[in-house]
Amino acid sequence: MLSRGGGRSRPAEGGSFEVFSWYFFRVSGLLLVFLALFHVVIMHVVHTVDEIDYEFIANRWESPFWKVYDFLLLTLALLHGVNGARLGIEDYVQSRGWRTFALTALWVICLVFMIVGALAIVTFDVDAFREAHASAGR
Repeated sequence: MLSRGGGRSRPAEGGSFEVFSWYFFRVSGLLLVFLALFHVVIMHVVHTVDEIDYEFIANRWESPFWKVYDFLLLTLALLHGVNGARLGIEDYVQSRGWRTFALTALWVICLVFMIVGALAIVTFDVDAFREAHASAGR
């Protein structure tokens, strides 16, 4: 059901998943505006494309701040997008079987991307990168 502003109106049931989803969509969207704008400014205005390489990311991820920032950006963007896709599936996929299949596929894909992204951020070893660079004679 659409509200007067054109978006979905807040679900009536208190404490349900749909109410949580409704609030999460709004809060994550607002946070993503600032996180994504800051990301674009840092990665494309402050630094040029010529500067951004593997070493740039290695230097950046030495700081716990940037690891947390990138993890937060990944998590919010992925879950915000999946929440929107979930609403689209529930609105437009009529068959119960196909809806179940589509939602299952969506959450499996979300989980895979979350694991791959989290592993890349959390397990990135800056020291191993420095040793490999040193032994390569760079």
